[in-house]
Amino acid sequence: MGQYDPRPYQLDLTQYPHIVTKEIPGPRSVELHQRASVHYRGLSGQVRLFPVAFEKGAGCSLEDVDGNRYIDFSSGIYVTTLGHCHPKISEAVCTYAKRLMNAHDFTTEIKVRLLEKMAQVLPGDLKCFQLYDSGTTAVEAGLRTCRAATGKHEFISCFMDFHGKSGHAIGLARMTKFSGPTRSPGFYLVPRPDTYRPWWTRADGSLDTERYLEFYDTFIKESTTGQVAAFVLEPIQGWGGSIMPPDDFFPKLRKFLDERGILLFADEVLTGMGRTGQYLCMENWNVMPDVVTLGKGFGNGFPVTAMVVREPYAAAVDKISASTSYGGNPMACAAALASIEVIEEEGLLQHARNLEVLFKKRMADWTRKYRIVGDVRCKGCLLG
Repeated sequence: MGQYDPRPYQLDLTQYPHIVTKEIPGPRSVELHQRASVHYRGLSGQVRLFPVAFEKGAGCSLEDVDGNRYIDFSSGIYVTTLGHCHPKISEAVCTYAKRLMNAHDFTTEIKVRLLEKMAQVLPGDLKCFQLYDSGTTAVEAGLRTCRAATGKHEFISCFMDFHGKSGHAIGLARMTKFSGPTRSPGFYLVPRPDTYRPWWTRADGSLDTERYLEFYDTFIKESTTGQVAAFVLEPIQGWGGSIMPPDDFFPKLRKFLDERGILLFADEVLTGMGRTGQYLCMENWNVMPDVVTLGKGFGNGFPVTAMVVREPYAAAVDKISASTSYGGNPMACAAALASIEVIEEEGLLQHARNLEVLFKKRMADWTRKYRIVGDVRCKGCLLG
């Protein structure tokens, strides 16, 4: 691992943020947004709140079309973990944009190098991979793999988890009337431990993990057909508000699932690839999932995701028609490989752990100082 050097990422705070228009959004942003709105629908809440048209980015800075400069605290949406337009990653994508953009799922040298690097950095026997272009697609493939590996068809997730926006993935999260007439058959949600707002507590007021597991046991017996293929969770909930489990939850859940022949599926699209100080967030609790999904920071903004499977279940992937049109294209593989190399060369796993110590120190008294703050949470560079 390399040593973190802050100099490429430092900003002159006398120059950032730097606002040159009288109002934000500026006139050029307003014009472009109005033109786009004639044809483009389904904008995110962030864009509706702040309809600025961005022109370029570098590191943790963004500049809009009016010349206003900002500090980006959102990393896109947990995506540009290594900063906007990291030179090594941009150059890697550019190389393959000019050499070979797509070859279906045929083997390329850059894909082989990526697969070998993933096998090197990911823990344990997580050695089987398939590549995709969105987190939802990777999750859907993971669900099919769990079915093929176990011969079972049911899935359990948790309240306030989020795993994607298509048919089965959306059945693992909160739904609306537009999601369909019902949750997909065999898909269930259960409460998840939240140390700030626990459902079950011990006599001393602390969260009681055992009571959650007792409920899961009852739920499986009374609400499912006993054909649960996998428990699907985010290690730390993103959409739910950076909700972090108590440290004993995942080790105890792993044992609970093993006793019942149920796989553990960790959706690490948001939490993986260094954000929490490990390649996988689950490593923070020394727990090995059976199936993992990666995305967002995996390609530092380039659309590349992955489904990762432990070796004992690798044969199941061959049964599910796992390939896609764009998954594993050379540009995507180049972006993902370069991103891993940047994490290694710049010592960013250790840097994330160092930042966790700093953040916790700085936020330690916030619940006392600020009435609107009820809890502070931090794991690496994921805060809530």
